[in-house]
Amino acid sequence: MVKYIKQMEEIQASEGRNLEQNVSAIINNVRKNGDSALKEYTEKFDGIAIQDLRVSSEEIQKAMKGIPATLLEDIKFSIERIKAFAEAQRRTLTEFEQEMIPGVYLGQKVIPIESVGAYVPGGRYPLLSSAQMAVIPAKAAGVSNIRVATPPTKDGVIHPAVLCAAHLSGADEIYSVGGAQAIAALAYGTETIKPVNKISGPGNRFVTEAKRQVNGTVGIDLLAGPSEVLVVADKSAKVDFIATDLLAQAEHDIETHVVLVTDNEALAHNVLEEIENQLTTLSTAEVARAAWSKRGQIILTENLEESVKVTNDIAPEHLHVQIENVYDHKDKFTNYGSLFLGGNSPVVFADKVCGTNHILPTKGAAKYTGGVWVGTFLKVVTYQKVDETGVQQLAPHCIRQSDREGLIGHRRSAEIRLNGKISL
Repeated sequence: MVKYIKQMEEIQASEGRNLEQNVSAIINNVRKNGDSALKEYTEKFDGIAIQDLRVSSEEIQKAMKGIPATLLEDIKFSIERIKAFAEAQRRTLTEFEQEMIPGVYLGQKVIPIESVGAYVPGGRYPLLSSAQMAVIPAKAAGVSNIRVATPPTKDGVIHPAVLCAAHLSGADEIYSVGGAQAIAALAYGTETIKPVNKISGPGNRFVTEAKRQVNGTVGIDLLAGPSEVLVVADKSAKVDFIATDLLAQAEHDIETHVVLVTDNEALAHNVLEEIENQLTTLSTAEVARAAWSKRGQIILTENLEESVKVTNDIAPEHLHVQIENVYDHKDKFTNYGSLFLGGNSPVVFADKVCGTNHILPTKGAAKYTGGVWVGTFLKVVTYQKVDETGVQQLAPHCIRQSDREGLIGHRRSAEIRLNGKISL
């Protein structure tokens, strides 16, 4: 029987209906008025009167020269790590052709999507890694055109480090536009921005709602956010590690869901105290404290087996397991966006530099899907070739089944291959 040492606040009734209507109005305006609507919203929401939506090569080179050498080195390091992992994933997806029964050849092809829109959010912090996570797997998949959309800063330009990260990751075009209007532009096109086949990348609730509304017109990766982290810990875990791991995610957004699941009550209370201590020295405490207060949970279980069950029921975006003999228990956890094994495998490494993707399922979606990976940007399609021997194998069964279903046109299509003529 679980016990809540700390429970999150009750979530109030959603303003989802108003959000849906507001985003729909933005999308319709962009579809109707194109570039002028994008410029209108950029001035309204970002406070910037922008002339050129597309970032020029001169602006990119200026940004490259303007950032510190160590920052550029760090960007390149994380790009190499993400690229290496994406390319390793790509090698696992293979094409094949096999004669399944005599004369019937079935095959699989792996084809890149032709064009992808990568959304890179603005917000409180310049999210360099978001550009990398959305662009690099698409590039590794072989996507021929990747269009990045990201909002300008209050200075009227894209943050130089974000611009460099997007460019070095392989973006073919970069546009200074954000929000739901950027999603609409990528989905339907404007005078300047050509429409894409699929949109990837995280964003705020307006961006997520816009992705939901354009889904079907274009593909989307998933509806992600707000961020989530769940730490499973036992008596062997380090209290200060756990507190830093929870607060690292809490500083993202006041809606971040941060959870500790443990079978050790002393640890639970110690973590609660340590979080309060760390908040006193955390420069981002205003956001982190609000998230912890509103959406933080500490769940006490009777044993590890119950901890596993609770965790699989929650299906968190990030699952960090800090228990003894952690590797022996990894297969017990089945529902998560990404799994972090052991005290020295914090979420922050994957958020930034280790190579796995941080665009992951939230709100329980990990029960049925994983996160963004190279396969997000590939189409696995099938083909078939049937020779005369195969016709003899397949047609009699197909004719009888078509007759049973009353689909006489289907029957004739099979029958003419078998007999050279159709029956009445």
